[in-house]
Amino acid sequence: MFLTLAWRNLWRNKRRTFITMASIIFAVLLAILLNSVKEGMLDKMQENVVSYYTGAVQVHKKGYWNEKTIDNTFEINSSHLQEILLDEKVNQLVPRLESFALAASEGFSRGCMVVGIAPEGESSVTSLEDKLIAGKYLEQQDRGVLLSEGLAEYLKISVGDTLVLIGQGFHGASAAGKYPIQGLVSFASPELNKLLVYLPIAEAQWLFAAEQRATALVLQIDDINNSQSVAQQLAASLGEEYEFMSWQTMMPELDQIIQGERAENNIFLFVLYLLITFGIFGTILMMTVERQFEFGVLVAIGMRRLKLSSIVILENILIAILGALAGMLLSLPVVFYFYNFPIRITGELSEAYENFGFEPIFYFSVKPMIFYSQTVVVLCIALALSIYPMIKIGRLDPVSAMRG
Repeated sequence: MFLTLAWRNLWRNKRRTFITMASIIFAVLLAILLNSVKEGMLDKMQENVVSYYTGAVQVHKKGYWNEKTIDNTFEINSSHLQEILLDEKVNQLVPRLESFALAASEGFSRGCMVVGIAPEGESSVTSLEDKLIAGKYLEQQDRGVLLSEGLAEYLKISVGDTLVLIGQGFHGASAAGKYPIQGLVSFASPELNKLLVYLPIAEAQWLFAAEQRATALVLQIDDINNSQSVAQQLAASLGEEYEFMSWQTMMPELDQIIQGERAENNIFLFVLYLLITFGIFGTILMMTVERQFEFGVLVAIGMRRLKLSSIVILENILIAILGALAGMLLSLPVVFYFYNFPIRITGELSEAYENFGFEPIFYFSVKPMIFYSQTVVVLCIALALSIYPMIKIGRLDPVSAMRG
């Protein structure tokens, strides 16, 4: 019965109801779009840098991260690998042998990172094969290289040309080799695009005279957000000889950027919720004043103040639910459109993003949490604001109210 009365009261003054709903719809729509693009960009940033190269967790010889030299490698020990794989959160691991070298073509040279990989496993963990834009992907027995697109452009070479690598191998051995370019790969991160040369790990071990050795094991886990707990858990059981590092530890700048962006987003949302609060409160205040005579009559003829307050609270909740649901429904086609067709930034802003190593594209997220969290927050605001008419009804003098 209370619900029916509240519903009918809403439509006694349709203009007032629609004005309140419109403010809530606009606020929810704006909050969802803001959250969606923020989360989409942060997720993509994390995916680009973490999943494309570093992986969620890496295992190194203790001290390697502070002194990244080919001498700080470790022998690939199958018993340790099996022990890591026994952890239920670890799906797969792949070995890598990384070192720096000078990459040269006819007339051009540049420093690069040479990465020896297990081609099939690497593609499974970091989707490297999907980044192939020309030529063919590596196989374990190949003696060719994959070259990142930016490095190939700088050296003015392409598929079928020869790349010369010169560097230093294990324990001071010289490392030099000529390799045909078997394919080109392109990364979303401009920094990675200018840096990487991939070899099958057996060929990289031969080049750097580091037989059966690796600089890192890259772990694939179920949820990248659990990388820190997985690294700590593995370090507790196998940490004496190795160091287990999550992507947050390996790239603290990226983690700080992501945390900072989320904090900034929360501040903006807080301001937006303040605007929603004042919008709803203004309507409640207007409604309470307009209905003073009505409240006075109802109290005078014997209606309990608690029941009257309950009806007013229900009215506020119904307006909040209708506004929040309408805002959420209106946001769905917009968010899903931009999720499928993200916004590419152009001009100077694009160059600024690339200089920071980020892809200049606004991605949108469609996580369910983004949609329903706004509804919950607006409902909480409406409930909190219902205290005001409750107080006014509790202190109401029927005679004074009916006199106006």
